[in-house]
Amino acid sequence: MLGAAAGPMVFGGAAFSSRAGAPSLIRDRITLTSGVQSGDVTTQSGVVWARASRPGRLVARVRSGRRTRLVRGPWATPDTDLTAKLVLDGLAPGRDHDVELGFLDTHGQVGELQTARFSTASVQPARTSFVWTGDTCGQGWGINPDLGGLLGYRAMHATRPDCFIHAGDTIYADGPLEEEVVEPDGQVWRNLVTEEVSKVAETLTEFRGRHRYNLLDDNVRAMYADVPVIAQWDDHETTNNWWPGEVLEDPRYTQERRVDVLAARARRAWQENMPIADGRAHRRGSGFGEARIYRKISRGPNLDVFCLDMRTFKGENTPGLEKEKTRLLGEEQVDWLVREVRRSRATWKVISADLPLGIVVPDGEVNQESLANRDPGAPLGKELEIAEVLSAFKRHGVKNIVWITADVHYCAAHHYDPARAGFTDFDPFWEFVAGPIAAGTFGPNEMDATFGPEVVFSAHADTPNESPRKGHQFFGHAEIDSDGQLTVSLRDLTGAVLWSKELEPV
Repeated sequence: MLGAAAGPMVFGGAAFSSRAGAPSLIRDRITLTSGVQSGDVTTQSGVVWARASRPGRLVARVRSGRRTRLVRGPWATPDTDLTAKLVLDGLAPGRDHDVELGFLDTHGQVGELQTARFSTASVQPARTSFVWTGDTCGQGWGINPDLGGLLGYRAMHATRPDCFIHAGDTIYADGPLEEEVVEPDGQVWRNLVTEEVSKVAETLTEFRGRHRYNLLDDNVRAMYADVPVIAQWDDHETTNNWWPGEVLEDPRYTQERRVDVLAARARRAWQENMPIADGRAHRRGSGFGEARIYRKISRGPNLDVFCLDMRTFKGENTPGLEKEKTRLLGEEQVDWLVREVRRSRATWKVISADLPLGIVVPDGEVNQESLANRDPGAPLGKELEIAEVLSAFKRHGVKNIVWITADVHYCAAHHYDPARAGFTDFDPFWEFVAGPIAAGTFGPNEMDATFGPEVVFSAHADTPNESPRKGHQFFGHAEIDSDGQLTVSLRDLTGAVLWSKELEPV
């Protein structure tokens, strides 16, 4: 139903209003335990999310200007860890939207209401912006109430971006938190700790608890209520540096060491807690349907975001020197990426990768976690997939491609050029690295010369696994003006600009 708002809305006889009711009803009402979120917002659609204190049916009042519509969503049940998501279609482009979310109980009573706010992308060239980062609550550094919680989220929120790309490691399922950590200088870091984050996650309940933990932070909830999320996953949503088929030797895992089993539980918990459309009906029923993590989010004529999934299809971690192509994206995803980037009419095609292209990321003394293999010559192993993608972009004349990533726990700007490379069949491009946002800081890492990267800028830790207290937490900010000029900046925990670059569209 669309129309002008006129007083409280009604679902099944229950007034959908934030006005106070009888004390007994307020005591018994369903509350929102983890705030509200929106995500994957395009020109005409988006996903909204909330978690209930007990079973109930998600309902939404969608406001844009003077127009309002009411939408019923699915039931939040124990099967979904009391989370529920709703796909909103038919939204007006280029408009601000307020979505008031709550849950109906079995008596038709609406519980606590909170509002998710977002702007759909314009169909006309217009200014747009986004922030990105990765790595939340890792390496033993969690929510420290003494310091105000996860301050990096406050800094990102303060830039008023149109969307936030979380480029992976949204949680650290393999990183237990202790109540106190003594830092090298003797200061004591104090973590908020829950039962589920006190050990490595093995059960579905423990994976779910990790996601609920991050949403205890006021800064995270405030940002997610105002800024739509584009979420990806990487390794720490499951366990460090994993690949399908791996069997862990880590003695901390006492209940389950088969990564395929852990990853299935991790993916379910991740998907339940991220505002991403999944494979089930959102307006009726409940249950679990697996989402496809690699996808395109259209943000108007100036921006298409291509999210990659460099974990689900990944081959075993090896030295990376195989002469035959080995899997990182997988054939289907490679074909999708080339096809969709080629079809894109957006000025800028931003590819968000959960692993970097030219940074060496070791997995032990010999094997490599990422695609870089320390060999500066022609592509080998997993490098062959990316070489195929870059060659296809050149062959089809695709311009204005930028890669962004997180993963390595420092920030950097890399320019790739065939004139410096062991492989030359590609056009020059930029890769921007930003993270962590709330985890230990490291770096810088060794670079692999196969694709000719030049480190134009980097900022990193003074010592390995540096505490977030030191301020070396990083995020990236990108702004595209109505004429298509892209300005990228790398920023620290306070939001201060450390480095920036203006890129003119070709």
